[in-house]
Amino acid sequence: MPMILSLSPHEKRRSGAILLAIATLAAMSFSGSARGEDTVRQVLPGAQPAVAPQQLTRQKAPDQSEIERFCSNIADAARDRRYALQAEELKQLQAGIDERMKALDAKKAEYETWLKRREVFLARAEDGVVKIYAGMKPDAAAERLAIVNADLAAAILMKLDSRKAGVILNEMDQKAAATLTGIMASAARRVDPS
Repeated sequence: MPMILSLSPHEKRRSGAILLAIATLAAMSFSGSARGEDTVRQVLPGAQPAVAPQQLTRQKAPDQSEIERFCSNIADAARDRRYALQAEELKQLQAGIDERMKALDAKKAEYETWLKRREVFLARAEDGVVKIYAGMKPDAAAERLAIVNADLAAAILMKLDSRKAGVILNEMDQKAAATLTGIMASAARRVDPS
């Protein structure tokens, strides 16, 4: 008695898919053999007759003289294009240099302005005013300098003896002393603050 195998649903689907693929391949090979030179085409009345497909002709490869002629014909255009690209690149580089020169000139003008401000700042404190503050008691000088314009007070302190200026700053309010110290430090710098 032959043995009957029971297949799971997954195995049944798989075997069904395999059978379907085999049938499809067989049908394609059968229909492919039916097509050929002797295929029959149905032409509807009033329709144009079918045109036979044109044979593709392979062009022969260009010989060396044609290639040389083509290259010599486009050599001038290629050279002109290369020169145009180089000229455009030079224009861009020149624009970048011009922009940097403008920035350098602006920085130079800013530095000259800063230098003039520093010179004016130091010139504000006249020798007579400095001698007056040098002769005052430190607590009185600190009290007066706290009221005066901060730039002028810093200029006076810079022209005083460093010990006398230190004692006067010590007698001042912390905020005023810090402000004057910041101004004096920035004026004493030898390099551009920016």
